[in-house]
Amino acid sequence: MDRLSHLLQQQLVAMPTVRRYHVAFSGGADSAALLGALAALRERDALPGGAELQAIHVDHRLHPDAPAWADHCRQVAERLGVTLRVVVVDAVAAPGESPEAAARRARYRALSEGLGPDEAVLTAHHRDDQAETLLLQLLRGSGPRGLAAMAPVAPLGDGWLLRPLLGVERSALQGWLQAHHTAWLDDPSNADPRFDRNYLRHHVLPALQQRWPAATKTLERAAAHQAEAAELLDDLAAGDLAQAGVEAGAPLPQTVVLALPPARQRNLLRFWLRSCGLRPPGQARLQTLLTQIACSGDTAAPALHWPGGEVRCYRGRLYAGPPLPQPPAPGLSLPWDGVSPLPLPDGRRLIAEPTATGGLDPRHLRGGALTLRFRGDGEQLCPAGHRHRRPLKKLLAEAGVPPWQRPFVPLLYVGDALAAVAGHWVAAPFAARGEGIAIRAAKSRPDGI
Repeated sequence: MDRLSHLLQQQLVAMPTVRRYHVAFSGGADSAALLGALAALRERDALPGGAELQAIHVDHRLHPDAPAWADHCRQVAERLGVTLRVVVVDAVAAPGESPEAAARRARYRALSEGLGPDEAVLTAHHRDDQAETLLLQLLRGSGPRGLAAMAPVAPLGDGWLLRPLLGVERSALQGWLQAHHTAWLDDPSNADPRFDRNYLRHHVLPALQQRWPAATKTLERAAAHQAEAAELLDDLAAGDLAQAGVEAGAPLPQTVVLALPPARQRNLLRFWLRSCGLRPPGQARLQTLLTQIACSGDTAAPALHWPGGEVRCYRGRLYAGPPLPQPPAPGLSLPWDGVSPLPLPDGRRLIAEPTATGGLDPRHLRGGALTLRFRGDGEQLCPAGHRHRRPLKKLLAEAGVPPWQRPFVPLLYVGDALAAVAGHWVAAPFAARGEGIAIRAAKSRPDGI
């Protein structure tokens, strides 16, 4: 076994055990070495847990040679006996978003789609990439989490994102390719110094290494120190939430934030936003939110928007999430089998889970009569345990559901009868007398990319 394959196996053994690896394969030198070394391990039956090996190529359609690159990746994968999936994405930047960030967002969305809890995406990020990322974050004024650069293991969708080559230098990967007579693609944009990362790669890091030969290794160690510091700050924020009796990702009372010193306020908000599946905004926007919270009182509704996220306030609590899409179209009706998770218009999924008491009578999950609808006008409901039917609008207001969330609340119908309001109530005629089924709308877990 060659040195790269041995190091790769050692790293994978220390990472989550999965049944399938999906290699992010661009066709460039780094991913070609990763895929080739993994294929060599597979030939020796040396992949941890006997995991399957597949590859995925993301076509951003940003270069005229993109179709040829996809064909090259198909040929390489076929030669290695690896199944390759090519995914075309829309990498158009949103307002205020850089082209690089848009491409990255589209790429990781494609990599995460359909990823199961026992599957992992592997990327070929290496020690030089880690050094570049640390320098970029330093020049952006990032805090410890940004300076921690890339984590070797992070959640991605319902599965994992693994970076097993962070301790390997770029030159070692290219040396492996040359030794194994393996060709790779060169994206000409990687040489364009107008991009910050390329400028660091071709001008700054070589100068640093000329003066300090171990610069990339030293920067890798510095990133590890920052990762430890970020972990401690997360522990502090988690403790602040726990002391206030607030679960991570749940609505955050303004009073919990304002009771802390300024530095811990910012730390808490960043941690809370990540627990909601969002990338926190920059320091200036975060300070704007804190100023609004401090001055708003309990009746105003401050809002903060940034690319990929927003924070709203209702009844003294902060709510965070991605920017809301348009409300579901009037009359939208979706059939549901009551078993498979059902994607919802706001990015959540409708799921059914057994519950010891209460919930929907399981008999109503059979027969194909279930449909999902959303609020229209005049829906009424008599929740289990109540005597009278009441307007759904009033029930939602009394339950503290914020106004902007109400159009997205899933309503479950059996035939033409409103049987359940996901996450809230089951109508009395449809309630289970013993064991039942709880219906709720669930978020995907936050990605740690």
